[in-house]
Amino acid sequence: MTLHHAIWTVGTKPVALAAAQLPSEQLLEDMIVAAPQMLSDAWMLIGRQERTSHAGRIDLLAIVPDGSLILIEIKRDRTPRDVVAQALDYASWVEGLQPEEIAAIYGRFAPGRSLAADFQARYGAPLEEDQLNADHQIVIVAAALDADSERIVEYLGRRGIAINVLCFQVFAQGLQQFLSRAWLRDPTEEISAEAKPASSVPAEPWNGEFYASFGAGQSRSWDDAIKYGFISAGGGTWYSNTLRLLSPGDRVWVRVPGRGFVGVGRVIGPAEAAKTFRVKAMQGDVPVIEAAKEETIWLT
Repeated sequence: MTLHHAIWTVGTKPVALAAAQLPSEQLLEDMIVAAPQMLSDAWMLIGRQERTSHAGRIDLLAIVPDGSLILIEIKRDRTPRDVVAQALDYASWVEGLQPEEIAAIYGRFAPGRSLAADFQARYGAPLEEDQLNADHQIVIVAAALDADSERIVEYLGRRGIAINVLCFQVFAQGLQQFLSRAWLRDPTEEISAEAKPASSVPAEPWNGEFYASFGAGQSRSWDDAIKYGFISAGGGTWYSNTLRLLSPGDRVWVRVPGRGFVGVGRVIGPAEAAKTFRVKAMQGDVPVIEAAKEETIWLT
């Protein structure tokens, strides 16, 4: 059933407000950026008009408390098939975004600001690397919802695709306009749409140990890390800030994504930048970048 809104004044003789239209859906996007709570109190916008590798532009990108991403597409008078197909295409790109790419997207959206710091301030918890973009959801924002869009979205939802429609409608009373919203599907039932409720089981006390995610691959080598006794992070302060939480004597379990936990060790010194960090090699005490020959590494 296609969504319909109606608003009445409150009084002994209620009067229905007349339906109206926004001058453009661009205005709707501007309003959402100015007041993101129009979408959800639990979402934080991190990107706008971000160009994908598929030569398209995502209207808006948001993050939620568990680190999942929300891809937001505004219909802009496209046909239902076009907007849904484009949203799915963009979602295939969002799925592959790495933490450093997401941090860069936020840097373009909020120049001079840190995603990690703003996430911590917004939600009161650190944004863990393996938590970021572990899941994602598609939200189509429309000024009106047609039966074709509803049918397609409902089908994809039944097939396990996390997709929803948020329908805004405009009403007028004199010169004043009002905006109402309605979700096609209850957003609290969608994956990652809101913060997960706290468990009734008391949390276990922290055992005092740490774990780190070491992205072995083209950017750094785990073999070099074992040989010279280091763990590393790269791509900016989003990563290095986590390493700076460590102190000498802390025990750290290291996990390589896709391989599992690969080692455990003790911290023997504070975090250093690559340009100052030195290791003992056959040629003596040298910068780690010169000694580590397996692959290029970046440390911050």
